Amino acid sequence: MSSRREDPLRTSGAAVTQEKKAGFLAIELDDAGWDGGRFGTLAEAVLAAESAGFHVATFKDAPAPGRVNALQRAAYAGPITRTLALVPEVDTVYTEPFHVSTQLASLDYVSGGRAGWIATAAESPEAAAAVGRSSVSGDALAQEAAASIEVSRRLWDSWEDDAVIRDVATGRYIDVDKLHYADFETPADFAGTPYSVKGPSIIPRPLQGQLPVLAGASLVGEGHIPVEAVDAVLVTAPTPELLLDEARDVRARLGASVALVAELDVVLDARGEEAASRAASLKDAGRARFVGSAAELTGLLDLLLQEVDGVRLHPGDLALELDELSRLVLPELRRRGSLRAPLQDSTLRELLGLERAENRYSTSAPAGTAAAK
Repeated sequence: MSSRREDPLRTSGAAVTQEKKAGFLAIELDDAGWDGGRFGTLAEAVLAAESAGFHVATFKDAPAPGRVNALQRAAYAGPITRTLALVPEVDTVYTEPFHVSTQLASLDYVSGGRAGWIATAAESPEAAAAVGRSSVSGDALAQEAAASIEVSRRLWDSWEDDAVIRDVATGRYIDVDKLHYADFETPADFAGTPYSVKGPSIIPRPLQGQLPVLAGASLVGEGHIPVEAVDAVLVTAPTPELLLDEARDVRARLGASVALVAELDVVLDARGEEAASRAASLKDAGRARFVGSAAELTGLLDLLLQEVDGVRLHPGDLALELDELSRLVLPELRRRGSLRAPLQDSTLRELLGLERAENRYSTSAPAGTAAAK
């Protein structure tokens, strides 16, 4: 199993101090290019986020008239970006796992290995009715998510890395001995409709081998999605003041094998208008919300990035907040050493400190080698 790289330690005499950790920032682009916002197109918004120095762009998968889904928006952004990881939300309850797996693998190809997956599982009678299923709720949501993630991971491994041989002499495109069946069946205590997936996938193994999988911290842990099934968790709290404490609690509960990404709504003083007046007209999303100046936000993020691996910002107004963030916040965080520099053509696994994922089915793997997530 691959492991996350630990932060380096340096020794001076008898004292051992930990180097200041440099984290990453993600930005949610949910209102970009589809609702008449200040950015005319999704391309403009994505390129602005990349130019500002963000490491990750995420895409919310909420229904909206005339908008393609989150995964399709991420795929559109793939060929026009170079450093920005692209991470859509994709439902695990009412979306077929086989389709989820193959579409995410395709996203990894069009983005050059910068794709990830926020696996969501929410009660939605409307979504259930749209696909002719009964609504799922309670603990069954986490069961559905865990099953969908396991199916996707098996299907990503169902092609070995060297399965495509393009042998002109024999007319073979693939080596069939390097393709494997996923052979997944839902467990006996599965609360939803049982299903099985045979495989193999219809697309070669993703460039990253295994895409990084993220999920809400409340869905992960004992009795829910196994910790080893995810690479990062999203940490939420009611207020910014409680976010640090919640991050520490999640770390204590889940251990060091997963990355922590704090969730923070952001409304900044911008263009002569106070943040408080702007925030009054915004809906409460149930996340910690920062309202104030760019300098104050910089101080908060500096503290957060010493406790978590990254922070995902949800701007109140994408264009207004992004302008302040790119001019005043991200440069100062980099100057302080709290924020790492974006790396061109790097993968999302590298950003999260994950090694190359081994293939669980590989015929060339040493005996007894455990499969990496």
